[in-house]
Amino acid sequence: MSYRKGLEKYQDLDEDQILSALTEEEIKMLEEEMVELDPDNALLPAGMRQRDQTKKTPTGPFKRDNLLAHLEKQATSTKDREDLVPFTGEKRGKAWVPKQKVIDPVLESVTLEPELEEALANASDAELCDIAAILGMHTLMSNQQYYEALGTTTIVNKEGLDSVIKPTQYKPVPDEPNSTDVEETLERVKNNDPDLEEVNLNNIKDIPIPTLKAYAEALKSNTYVKKFSIVGTRSNDPIAYALAEMLKVNSVLKSLNVESNFISGSGILALIEALQNNKTLIELKIDNQSQPLGNKVEMEIASMLEKNTSLLKFGYHFTQQGPRLRASNAMMNNNDLVRKRRLADLNGPIFPKCRTSV
Repeated sequence: MSYRKGLEKYQDLDEDQILSALTEEEIKMLEEEMVELDPDNALLPAGMRQRDQTKKTPTGPFKRDNLLAHLEKQATSTKDREDLVPFTGEKRGKAWVPKQKVIDPVLESVTLEPELEEALANASDAELCDIAAILGMHTLMSNQQYYEALGTTTIVNKEGLDSVIKPTQYKPVPDEPNSTDVEETLERVKNNDPDLEEVNLNNIKDIPIPTLKAYAEALKSNTYVKKFSIVGTRSNDPIAYALAEMLKVNSVLKSLNVESNFISGSGILALIEALQNNKTLIELKIDNQSQPLGNKVEMEIASMLEKNTSLLKFGYHFTQQGPRLRASNAMMNNNDLVRKRRLADLNGPIFPKCRTSV
């Protein structure tokens, strides 16, 4: 626990007070350090791949005509490089002659009525495509063209037979925004509404930190909410500490999801350590935080999970093989305990005889 002890002194720091005490130059330096850059992405502009380190003041506004005139002058003043073999204009080799198409004698011998030949000769590509669909020649067109032609009596194919190489246009379906009323749901949690069993605040970006803390405080006394999810709400360590205190006293919640947030290793460890006093939570998801947790934190997570006998699902992708295997074995043992309890029809926790640890 040496890693956690080193971070406990930062739990009660007021971030707003620290930011308000910074000077303008220090805030600018902090913004430069927090800029997310991707130097390996060649598709991004140069300004988004590296930090602007130019200190020289601009000499004037950008003038496109002057730049083109300078490039043209520089190009005309540069002498061309002499060819190793001078060009004489002499043609060498054989002239290319296109191959004549071989006409199938069977097709050449087929004769149609004059009216039908005239109709086919004057038919457009769209009409030929519909005729091919009616005759069952589905290999000459896409599935969309084939079924559209069979489903109507009018000409629906506008592109003809050449469109077989084109894929069906993808129709993007926009993600529906989360319509949860944050304040109304909070009041329902505080009032212990029996009809409210799931609270979903996923991807709501503008929830204040005090409001999320109020949710954690309200869940301490709530006896109906079984699932609480705050994915992508920009939650940080203070939220994690508040949820950890809630888990120590809550005896109803079965699922907690805090993925895709800004919780550090100390906040994650506080959540998992709180499971020692909680026997009802069976699912915990903590993956995809803004910064990697590190090897030490993952080892401590694995050690805590080995001591837990109630958690059945743990959502986190370990970067190291050792803690990943230990956590997987712990979840497997817990599920096996549930199976044995169900078969034996017993009440109360069943503790394993031994739990291996590395």
